[in-house]
Amino acid sequence: MARKTIVVALGGNAIIEEGTEGTIAQQFDNTRKSMDAIVGLIRAGHRVVLSHGNGPQAGVHLIRHEAASAQVPPSPLNVIVADTQGSMGYMIAQCLANAFVKAKIEMDVVTVVTQVVVDPADPSMTNPTKYVGPFYKADQVERLRERGWIIKEDPGRGYRRVVASPQPLDVVEKGTIKDLIDDGKVVIAAGGGGVPVMRNPDGTLSGVDAVIDKDRASALLANLIGADELCILTGVEKIAINYKKPNQRFFEALTVAECERYLSEGQFPKGSMGPKIEAACDFIRRGGQKVIITDLESAEDAINGRAGTLITA
Repeated sequence: MARKTIVVALGGNAIIEEGTEGTIAQQFDNTRKSMDAIVGLIRAGHRVVLSHGNGPQAGVHLIRHEAASAQVPPSPLNVIVADTQGSMGYMIAQCLANAFVKAKIEMDVVTVVTQVVVDPADPSMTNPTKYVGPFYKADQVERLRERGWIIKEDPGRGYRRVVASPQPLDVVEKGTIKDLIDDGKVVIAAGGGGVPVMRNPDGTLSGVDAVIDKDRASALLANLIGADELCILTGVEKIAINYKKPNQRFFEALTVAECERYLSEGQFPKGSMGPKIEAACDFIRRGGQKVIITDLESAEDAINGRAGTLITA
């Protein structure tokens, strides 16, 4: 089997499962379970970069900040992303290193706090649509808007803060990440989509109060380091159209053109599968070979062509 460089994008919901309290003990337990697939890829000789979502974890930070707002100033979103990159990177790195010990694999795991460049003039900066944090009641909305927050109704669920989610343009630490992979390390990078930053006219960097889609950032990173494949892990084993309807149809393979057609038909919602499909198409268009979308349990089989949905040009 040919040795590949594979970027694996792990959803934050895989670490805090829906319906659980999300305690640190539970998060460690879920993380340990999620490492089997990564061990399998390393056993097969592949080089792996692991990215991860942080939606539930960032939501917890925002709730904490809300509860303590009368005593301590809240952190901007870019700092919250950096915080979760560190805490989740520690958790994932320790669990994966322990899994390697049990599997008798000698390999280092490195977490890189990753900055991702965005355009401060991105259209999303003036028309934010990304829901973050807890739900609020209607009588709380005015007070929250006094903070400068943009609050919108999340239909049927309540009111939430919405923030900008600009397109990722570059990964500041791409060279370091590539060096680490070439040196035989497993790298955890671009957690939570990366810390959003902008380049100033003098070449310096400044944080941007936004969040970046994890799958889009993972796709960009995969291109920048010359990865062969992108594997996006989600809650379903294969992509489907007419999802959960009587005429539901699953796919073993799709082309970029087919993905774009189904996107235009509204088959892949913006809040779930849509960004993953868009990220997959971006990766292929920029020269990537293929993308696999599947669930955590099927990851190793999917890499070997026995599960998941394969997306190619």
